[in-house]
Amino acid sequence: MRLGDLIPSDLRFPDRVVENYQLIYNSEHRWFYFPAMRPDEVIVFKTFDSATDGRARFTPHAAFKDPTSPADAPHRQSIDARLFAFFNDTPKRT
Repeated sequence: MRLGDLIPSDLRFPDRVVENYQLIYNSEHRWFYFPAMRPDEVIVFKTFDSATDGRARFTPHAAFKDPTSPADAPHRQSIDARLFAFFNDTPKRT
């Protein structure tokens, strides 16, 4: 994914506005689907990294209606837990 694939947009809530991104189509994007996840499994997304040294900085993710899902299938549930991790790469002085 290139930064040029991201379009800033506002996500509006009754009490605040958050900047979010929309993703434009790029044939080089690769998407993964996990249709057989169990309740005891998780996926972790890195949604932002301030490092600019070439590592992944964002992870776009999306939802969609699965046309192979039975009409009477229970709705999937998702739980978001967001956290911040700060790392100090300054070497210790001896």
